Amino acid sequence: MIIKEIEKALNAQIKLEGMASLQYLAMSSWAEAKGYSGVAKFFYNQAEEEREHMVKLMVFVNERGGRAEVPAFEKPKDDFDSLNHLFQFFLEKEQVVTNHVNEIVFNCLQVKDYTVHNFMQWYVAEQIEEESLATDLLDKLKIIGDDKGGLYMFDRDIETFQAESTGGE
Repeated sequence: MIIKEIEKALNAQIKLEGMASLQYLAMSSWAEAKGYSGVAKFFYNQAEEEREHMVKLMVFVNERGGRAEVPAFEKPKDDFDSLNHLFQFFLEKEQVVTNHVNEIVFNCLQVKDYTVHNFMQWYVAEQIEEESLATDLLDKLKIIGDDKGGLYMFDRDIETFQAESTGGE
């Protein structure tokens, strides 16, 4: 049986994961409209990954005897000044998710819910990868600056950068 306090926190995480999925869809649409097809594909993939994270949480909550809630979502931000701004926003969103994952893990230890604590370790590892990827991509964009040739190559090669950052997964 799931502890109500933890169930509430997991439902909040479900909302964060779902909101991240919608946010990344909005970001992919912006990128595609600006001609960055590689970046658009990257964020379409990120959106699907976040949706999978949400579903994984929902299944877990229900299997533990809780009730996963399908939340209402706000309209995501869909306008950005530049690729740099887009990827800065990506990093900030991942940091929000990381902070909430860490809060859940901490709360699990406080109430001695080792089952959920163990389950959440996957999310801890995932967030380490996500923040590392976002930081790496943003660092590359900072080096490129406003160089159009560099931005073109970044867009073309983003899948390669992603594979390097996540160890080829």
